[in-house]
Amino acid sequence: MAFEGLSSRLQSITRKIRGKARITESDLKEMLREVKLALLEADVNYKIVKEFIANVQEKALGEEVLKSLTPGQQVVKIVKDEMTELLGGQTSGINFTPNPPTVIMLVGLQGSGKTTTAGKLANLLRKQGKKPLLVACDIYRPAAIKQLQVVGAQLNIPVFSNETSKDVVHIARQAMSVAMSKLNDVVILDTAGRLHIDEELMNELKNVKKNIKPHEILLVVDSMTGQDAVNVAEKFNEALGIDGVVLTKLDGDTRGGAALSVKKVTGKPIKFAATGEKLSDIEVFHPDRMTSRILGMGDMLAIIEKAEEAFDQEEAEKLEKQLKKNKELDLDDYLTQIRQVRKMGSLSSLIKMIPGMNKFGDIDVDDKELDKIEAMICSMTQEEKRNTRLLNASRRQRIAKGSGTKVQDINKFINSYEATQKMMKKMQSNKGGMRKMLKGMDMSDLKNLKI
Repeated sequence: MAFEGLSSRLQSITRKIRGKARITESDLKEMLREVKLALLEADVNYKIVKEFIANVQEKALGEEVLKSLTPGQQVVKIVKDEMTELLGGQTSGINFTPNPPTVIMLVGLQGSGKTTTAGKLANLLRKQGKKPLLVACDIYRPAAIKQLQVVGAQLNIPVFSNETSKDVVHIARQAMSVAMSKLNDVVILDTAGRLHIDEELMNELKNVKKNIKPHEILLVVDSMTGQDAVNVAEKFNEALGIDGVVLTKLDGDTRGGAALSVKKVTGKPIKFAATGEKLSDIEVFHPDRMTSRILGMGDMLAIIEKAEEAFDQEEAEKLEKQLKKNKELDLDDYLTQIRQVRKMGSLSSLIKMIPGMNKFGDIDVDDKELDKIEAMICSMTQEEKRNTRLLNASRRQRIAKGSGTKVQDINKFINSYEATQKMMKKMQSNKGGMRKMLKGMDMSDLKNLKI
């Protein structure tokens, strides 16, 4: 995952200093030396690291910090604030024109993920109430037009293309006419890239900018390329005057240096981050939230937003009514909840967003286990889903064969499910609160309960 190495290093450093009742200059110097090494290892630009450390040191050596009741926490807050500022400070979105359509031009090198990002961005904007049109302006890369058409078909978003024309400006103008006639209020231009920056590429992009006058020019950058990503951003900004950056492949094995350097180097904000392979895996980039994730402080707002998007309102109301009536939830309800949670993303990434979970070290939840659980439940009869006491040895063998699992897997899952049911009943019957419920609970209730 993005920032994993940097995150674990910084969390270790901040944990050491957070609880200190008194901080000396030597304590601070040692901490900043470790922070500096962590940032350099994450491939952050050296000049940026130097300036970051100097800013933290200047603020942390202030008399009000060293004499405060919790100087350790104060220093951690300073690190957090400075890192948020490094990542851009404020959240920046698309600047929509009052006279639609708003034209967004995606630029970048070949292989950075422009075409997929075009689809992801269109999907995100549609969820915000927009009516996007995708435009295939990459007339050089083999199958580029077809790729965009496939992405558009998967999302049910229209794609404009003209495979007979080799004039990108002409194609973009045709697309604008189509957008106005079809009432599309956002036009996303998927432009061509190269394996490297050259004069021909830049001249073509400048020509499109001059004639079409896009409202937003977003540079799509592969975050896994580290400092190369920052160099690319700098050159594109000098030539075109970009309005923002989209970081892709933030779910990969990246050290995070690009994200921590690109805003400072270009002066242009990171507007979006692609966090996975699915066409829904893109989010608005929030500098403060990203800093909280890096420092292990969680990101509950992101979890809430994902939940609001993923959870079905009718199903949630049905579940609430069942709980109010003290009705036991069956395995069909359990399966529905699993499927809705999975829409929010991988469990490992969700757990890392929960504040305080970093204290328990790396918690790796295998999402394949959920595939097994789905297969097991789907292999049961309706009666078995409603009443797990019916699951004798022969029934468990049948379910194991039907789901491609082992009887031991069935036993483990049913034990965990029944332990959960037992806890739910105690929570419903004990109105004196969680403390009373836990007080009366036997430890055997918890031994089979697992994440």
